Amino acid sequence: MNRDGLTASASATTVRIQVEGDGIMPEPSDEFVMTPRLEELTERALTYLEVGYPVHFAGPAGTGKTTIAFHVASKLGRPVILIHGDDEFGGSDLVGKDAGYRKSRLVDNFIHSVLKTEEEMRTLWVDNRLTTACQHGYTLVYDEFNRTRPEANNALLSILSEKMLNLPKLRTSGEGYMEVHPNFRAIFTSNPEEYAGTHKTQDALMDRLITIRLGHYDRETEIAVTMAKSGISKKDAEIIVDIVRELRGVGVNNNRPTIRACIVIAKVLAHRGIRARAGNPVFRRICQDVLSGIDTAKVTCGGQSLMPQKVDEATRKVVQAVLRTDEINEKE
Repeated sequence: MNRDGLTASASATTVRIQVEGDGIMPEPSDEFVMTPRLEELTERALTYLEVGYPVHFAGPAGTGKTTIAFHVASKLGRPVILIHGDDEFGGSDLVGKDAGYRKSRLVDNFIHSVLKTEEEMRTLWVDNRLTTACQHGYTLVYDEFNRTRPEANNALLSILSEKMLNLPKLRTSGEGYMEVHPNFRAIFTSNPEEYAGTHKTQDALMDRLITIRLGHYDRETEIAVTMAKSGISKKDAEIIVDIVRELRGVGVNNNRPTIRACIVIAKVLAHRGIRARAGNPVFRRICQDVLSGIDTAKVTCGGQSLMPQKVDEATRKVVQAVLRTDEINEKE
């Protein structure tokens, strides 16, 4: 008590705010096609995840990494937390961070001659998605995780090996470490051939992942997916897929056309109500617009891109081959 009959005391604590309701329950899409290839990939991934190991789908753009990741996650029957890799991410964007302060003041003047004042300052800590997934046993889908700087992903090391999440800023409140829920599972995706906006992942993290490498689907799978996504006939889907597969021999590495090109062409054809025929100028223009944009392949002659010429050649070759096959089948 001071000369004026006033007693003051202060204390400081950390209040942890847990973010809930951030998970989603994935459901199979009506457009999802299950083929023997996809069934085999799903079974492999589920085997590793059920044992407790994280799975990493690695492959070039357009190979369905994210789609497969969500399909596998739906089989686990747990809510899913989705994170997209970002170069701007820091560790706090995954784990959590201080989000301000809360101050409270209590004035007690019950005895007229004594004024008692108490103040409390609380630091507010807000969990982020990785912490939420670890605490509640959700499935983490970390899409294109190599777009995040390696140091930001360091929190994953103890999570995947020791099953412990390190929360250094909460140590003063007695919550410096959090045990990972036994149902927590992690699925990662990355494009190892991408060079723009990606980072080399630390060996320590890669050593904790089981990597399943994906390439372009087999022909039957690509035809089935194209039909399901667009609603076009099987014959038109076969022509579109064969054109794209023919063009994969042109260009290098990550610049080859993917199944996304098949789906785009097929959806536009369905919208216009036209068939995939070499004699149809609209079909040829659609193929040129979608496929000739692969200029990054640097397929040139005399400084001019050869892609428009290659697209026309592939279109004529594939359509003629399909029509010849139809004629032979009709005669038989």
